[in-house]
Amino acid sequence: MRLLDVEVGTWVKVIGFEGTEKFQDRLLQHGLYPGDQARILRAAPLNGPLLVEVSGRELALGRAVAQKILVENVE
Repeated sequence: MRLLDVEVGTWVKVIGFEGTEKFQDRLLQHGLYPGDQARILRAAPLNGPLLVEVSGRELALGRAVAQKILVENVE
């Protein structure tokens, strides 16, 4: 499943990224790593960015970026 498909408030585990190596490096530089738990705090209207909590920090991610982040449900 992709981060973009997750409902607001649901905790998920990041399992990987799609995209170029440069794109993946950018996510790593922002502190988003495979194995991290994350949840969407807010989704801006009109296809705006998502506010995501990761490791106690908040990241604003565009929907195109969230579409390339692979996640699984935390059980």
